[in-house]
Amino acid sequence: MPLTPGHWLSSLRRLTHSAADAASLDTTLLPVVDEAFATRVLDLAIRIGETMLVVGAPANEVTLTIVRVCESYGLDPVHVDVTYNSITVAHSRPGASNPTTLLRVVRGSVPDHAKLQNLQALVVEIRDGLALDDAVARCRAIRRLPFRYRPAIVVASQASLAAGVAIMFGANWLALMLSFVAAALAATTQHAMARARVPYFFAQIAGGFVLTVFAALSPLLRYTGVDAAGDIRPSVIVASGIVLMLAGLTVVGAAQDAIDGFALTATGRILELTTQTLGVVLGILAGLETVRVMGLGMSPPSNALPLGPLTLQFVGAAVIAIAVAVYNGAGGRIVFVSAALSLVAWAGYVGATAIGFEVAAASGVGAFIGSFAGIVVAYRLHVPSVAITTAAILPLVPGAAVFRGLLGVVESGEDAAVLMTGVTTLAGAATIGIALAVGASLGIYLGQPVRATLSSVTRVRARARG
Repeated sequence: MPLTPGHWLSSLRRLTHSAADAASLDTTLLPVVDEAFATRVLDLAIRIGETMLVVGAPANEVTLTIVRVCESYGLDPVHVDVTYNSITVAHSRPGASNPTTLLRVVRGSVPDHAKLQNLQALVVEIRDGLALDDAVARCRAIRRLPFRYRPAIVVASQASLAAGVAIMFGANWLALMLSFVAAALAATTQHAMARARVPYFFAQIAGGFVLTVFAALSPLLRYTGVDAAGDIRPSVIVASGIVLMLAGLTVVGAAQDAIDGFALTATGRILELTTQTLGVVLGILAGLETVRVMGLGMSPPSNALPLGPLTLQFVGAAVIAIAVAVYNGAGGRIVFVSAALSLVAWAGYVGATAIGFEVAAASGVGAFIGSFAGIVVAYRLHVPSVAITTAAILPLVPGAAVFRGLLGVVESGEDAAVLMTGVTTLAGAATIGIALAVGASLGIYLGQPVRATLSSVTRVRARARG
């Protein structure tokens, strides 16, 4: 029988396609996910991702979480786009003419590490086979959870953070009390402005102003005859408040997003960081100018503020970490781990300075050690790594250097030497901030493979016992 063109085409097809390739082209046995089910899964995943982004998770973690939730319910592949204020998720079903796409707008950022911990636990349950209806109900309940602590507790923890900074500088009991009161006044002012829906930029200005004026008035206590009043250093009070107002800024998160390739999210966070830091600077400058007009101007110190005894440095670091964890809504486990990691990070800083590292480099080393240990411990103790890492490195924030530089700029007058000293000090503080971000980000990235190895070992042991 003569060969027809159809036979030739069939022979060529058999020559160029193996049996396995032919089998792979057969899609009749693939599970079919209807549009309604796919939409429910995407909606659940994007709501979990949105909440995680709001409460402080980095963009890469949000993206991976959304993909994992969708894969758990059979949606693969899923395309996720996370920007600073929106999340887009798309899934193309086999045979569908158009992809199913959902968009959620992310409004604001309010750290809540207890809620983040609950969301991470929910994702683990989803991957272990939690039914979709139960997952949706659990997600809705978590999203509606109120903040763990009342406003009074949050303000007290913020004031305690400032007291922790004062402890690190070896301040006496009166200076500790004044630092606590000044920070409480600044925090209360910011809380009242937040309830009035005033932009946070202006709240930062108000907080910096209140801190500076209160600190400038504190030397007047020496006229009361109290012996401790003679040793009060106003710069310690302001430095304590600066660390407080910079505590909520996403330095590490912005650096991590930039390294992960989320340029828009990183740019948004860096711009927010810059704007809010500028607010603190403007508030301090306004306060310094006000007290200068009142005749209570402060002379810029020629040297950096000395830290207190080593024991007090570690005590102050632990107090700062505990305060940060509390006002970020963390539970008891996160609070305890944060305090322990702050001691580890500060030990890294002290060790680096002891062998001759400059302050910026030593700060980077401390941040690296704290974040590396934090991401490994976070897996073992089932706590969010971003929560304990933030609390661990905050004692390294250069609040005293920022204030000393600003004070030098304001009080320089026509003295160019004092002005240049102030500018140089501010540049050094910025360098320390960059070192903290780089060190923390490097610790996170080097710690992730270790965490993955520990995770695989744990699964192997669990299967062996089973």
